[in-house]
Amino acid sequence: MSADGLPMVVPAPGLPARVRIHEVGARDGLQNEKTAVPTAVKAEFIRRLAGAGLTTIEATSFVHPKWVPQLADAEELFPQVSDLPGVALPVLVPNRRGLDRALALGAGRVAVFASATESFAKANLNRTLDESLAVFEPVVRQAKDQGVHVRGYVSMCFGDPWEGAVPAHQVARVCTALRDMGCDELSLGDTIGVATAGQVRELLALLNDRGVPTEMIGVHFHDTYGQALANTLAALQHGVTTVDASAGGLGGCPYAKSATGNLATEDLVWMLHGLGIATGVDLGRLTATSVWMAEQLGRPSPSRTVRALSHKDQ
Repeated sequence: MSADGLPMVVPAPGLPARVRIHEVGARDGLQNEKTAVPTAVKAEFIRRLAGAGLTTIEATSFVHPKWVPQLADAEELFPQVSDLPGVALPVLVPNRRGLDRALALGAGRVAVFASATESFAKANLNRTLDESLAVFEPVVRQAKDQGVHVRGYVSMCFGDPWEGAVPAHQVARVCTALRDMGCDELSLGDTIGVATAGQVRELLALLNDRGVPTEMIGVHFHDTYGQALANTLAALQHGVTTVDASAGGLGGCPYAKSATGNLATEDLVWMLHGLGIATGVDLGRLTATSVWMAEQLGRPSPSRTVRALSHKDQ
């Protein structure tokens, strides 16, 4: 560590010059909170994340409040942050109704949430895998007709709590279906955090073989077994330049009880900056934002980098 509290920079060969961080803390990070987070706090969280230099911040989800009560304030929240300059604010839409609600507020980026396994599709969407894909097709088509960017999340890409290891060809089938529908981007989710670097390399190579270009792919790792950064590095070595992360390491998955937190954005930024990879993120301001959010939630941040840097300042 350098004297100013930043990582020493030693670039490594064969890595991207720049990575776009897809910040999910305000949506994926908060959706599981048991106590309702006030809308004003969520809006301030997003504004502070933008102030730290994050340019893609997933704002909320237009899912039915019964399923995710924490995000029931989507209509109230989105207009409070939609005018942030230079910041993309994707929102999750589960169906046509959710898309209509998002479009009515002027959302320019939406995401659908698919599964690579039958078991998780049943638990999360109450449909078979093919039935869920059939629901998404008109959503994606309508969004594209409106000129809206569409991201396709694919959960359980490496392991499933009911089915165990997930074959790469099974994931590739869902990914190619979403690509064929018109999705602009795919996010490969390690929902229960069991992936290893070899699995990551295998899946990315297979997707390329199936006609899914690397530039279309983002990765979304959970740190259940401490492998999120190792898996991210494997993806970067393959050429991936979009990485999902959650400020302070907030979040898990309400339908996968073994899932722990997302990869912390601060931990990711520390690694990327140490490798000489540009992100546009101010690590100090980001850390301060996560410390502030932890105070709002009444518990310390799980991010190792947040703990290390905030302790250093005391």
